[in-house]
Amino acid sequence: MLDLDRTEITTGPIPRVLALLAAPLLVQNLVQVLQQVVDTLWLGRHSLEAVAAVGLTFPLTGLLAAVSIGAGVGTQVLVSQRVGADGDWRARRGAANGIVVGFAAGGLAGLIVAYFAADIVSLFGASDLVTQYAASYLAVSALLFPALSTSEALESGFIGWGDTRAALYINVVAVAVNIVLDPFLIFGWWLFPELGVTGAALATGIGYAIGFAFGLALALRGRSGFVLSRDVLTFSRADCREIIDIGWPTAGQYVSSQSARVGMVWLVALVGGDPGLAAYTIGARVAAIAFVPAIGLQQAAQSMIGQNLGADLPERARRTTWTGVVMASVGLTVVGVVQWLIPETLSVLFVPDATPTEVAVAADYLRILAYSYWAIGATYLLQAGFNGARRTRTSLVATLLQYWIVRIPVALAAAYLLEMGVNGVFWGVTISNIVAALGLGVYYWYETATGMNTRAVDVAQSEAAD
Repeated sequence: MLDLDRTEITTGPIPRVLALLAAPLLVQNLVQVLQQVVDTLWLGRHSLEAVAAVGLTFPLTGLLAAVSIGAGVGTQVLVSQRVGADGDWRARRGAANGIVVGFAAGGLAGLIVAYFAADIVSLFGASDLVTQYAASYLAVSALLFPALSTSEALESGFIGWGDTRAALYINVVAVAVNIVLDPFLIFGWWLFPELGVTGAALATGIGYAIGFAFGLALALRGRSGFVLSRDVLTFSRADCREIIDIGWPTAGQYVSSQSARVGMVWLVALVGGDPGLAAYTIGARVAAIAFVPAIGLQQAAQSMIGQNLGADLPERARRTTWTGVVMASVGLTVVGVVQWLIPETLSVLFVPDATPTEVAVAADYLRILAYSYWAIGATYLLQAGFNGARRTRTSLVATLLQYWIVRIPVALAAAYLLEMGVNGVFWGVTISNIVAALGLGVYYWYETATGMNTRAVDVAQSEAAD
């Protein structure tokens, strides 16, 4: 990876800067996917019930993760705008208080989920053994969740500063520790106790705790000018308030999308039965890999937009958003073309045991989904444009409309009124993606034409001057 001078974020060629900022984040996201794959492989050697238990808790841990995502985005946007406004000391203090918010919010959410873990899991009606495993996994994951949420906040501080490599290094350490500890804690290798599914959750929590400690060491020693020195390690209620104000809509956005996905799983199962559900699962797995570049580009763009707004460069922030939209849309279009051409191959690659019927339905879904890949890329970057300007509520409203007002009603209408069956549900996904991209694009153009970024500059600079 090429080096990036921090001053280039507000002066350098936009496509190059975006690409250099996003590259480490892309690798970071791939590393996190690798972690999930390795966890599944080790648990598969334990028992099918263990794999089923973790799969059962996946939507629940995803909802829990909304807390860390909210704290992370709030920290990133606050730090980036302060850096752009030459408020480096206040930016570093904001990052320190972001860690406080991440720990406090993660600890509170984790304790609540851990206390009710058995009751929550029992609602799914799984077998007794799977329910037992799932309750243990969820409780341990929840108790260790503060390690993840504090690590996420620290990484976001680095990203907002413009040092995306540090976030990659923190994640590599966390995932490496997790991967190494997995077999020892799951199967009781060497001197370790045999903990089964609980061991997998414990390994993940320990990994994030060590990753956070590594990141904190980088920050205390100073890296790229980002130093959590003693003078910035002061509690500020104003900083915490701002982080929560910026971040809570992002947390709500994530909860909304995850909840709607649960509803879509129910709808797919109702309309398409087991083949439809298998196809939807395969599509979700393929999409999780395909969207990695767009997610990395979104994170990079939020920092770049925030810094340019802080530096009184509203037009450059606008151009950054549209440049990112083009980059993400073109990139995902290429991915979509490949997916449209070889959907059966991808289906078998991700689920080798899929039946011919499941492969055929999955191929239909992957082709239908591919038509909207450009729109998904555009949506990620348009949301970055709003988020970088502290307009995270706009992203929340857009997600609510996309999933609950467009996706589910269109899927129901196509499946039953148009009698398209499960393919109608799949078209509901694609149509909602396209509507979201077009709607956000028109609204972003309107808002920036009427001074959104200029107003964001005023807020960022007045806040930095206080």
